Amino acid sequence: MVVEISNFINNVFVPTSTRLESFDPSNGQLLCHVPDSDKKECDIAVEAAAQAFKSWSLTSHLERAKILNRIADEIEKNIDELAKAESQDQGKPLSVSTNFEIPRAAYNFRFFAAAILNHKNESTELQHLKSFNYTTEVPSGVAVLISPWNLPLYLLTWKIAPCIASGCTCVCKPSEFTSLTAFMLCDILLKAGLPPGVVNIVFGLGSKIGNELVTHPEIKLISFTGGTVTGNIIRQATSKQPFKRLSLELGGKNPGIVFQDFFHLIQEIIA
Repeated sequence: MVVEISNFINNVFVPTSTRLESFDPSNGQLLCHVPDSDKKECDIAVEAAAQAFKSWSLTSHLERAKILNRIADEIEKNIDELAKAESQDQGKPLSVSTNFEIPRAAYNFRFFAAAILNHKNESTELQHLKSFNYTTEVPSGVAVLISPWNLPLYLLTWKIAPCIASGCTCVCKPSEFTSLTAFMLCDILLKAGLPPGVVNIVFGLGSKIGNELVTHPEIKLISFTGGTVTGNIIRQATSKQPFKRLSLELGGKNPGIVFQDFFHLIQEIIA
């Protein structure tokens, strides 16, 4: 059965008029129809996140931690289904998804739920002036979170968890090649009671909607994991918006060796 994926905006599933095809890498068969989102969907998602930020940023650390732990609970309840979907969508062994990646996704939420309840601020006393200096940390605003294809749910939750734990809201853009578990996460967020607009997930081509998201004036933070070329495009696109905070985790550091019989073997595999 082909899975029909929809965008998740303001806690509502929103279909698009055009769709992309995503295939099971193990057999080449159609697995999902993925939204081919455009500027309209991006703008609606960012607006939803901006509105949600007004109240979510004022939510207590304790309440945020409770919701993050409930998200982790729901992920753990659905480990088998998520692991199967991740393996089918991404192509990795089921044992890796079951024993490492999906449990780590749950742990990401538990880690940051604990972190915000044990956060400490530092102060400096100036005795001769009878005063002291201190710093406070406040939520920044709406973040764009762009995750890669190789660790789909693991790295998406590694971005979402600290974002919402700190009181920020977000618009997420998973890889168009591995969108299935991100879509399944939407139901989990609803079951956990996350308020509307705190997490929005927009699916589609990075080349089509990536620039719309990262250059949107409401976006204060960008977290991107992916290729070095794309990271440089993001850096250049936002260079005229100097107050955006960028976190770029880029590839290109791992060498590969191609042997002479590579193309011959590929032909045998295809045949």
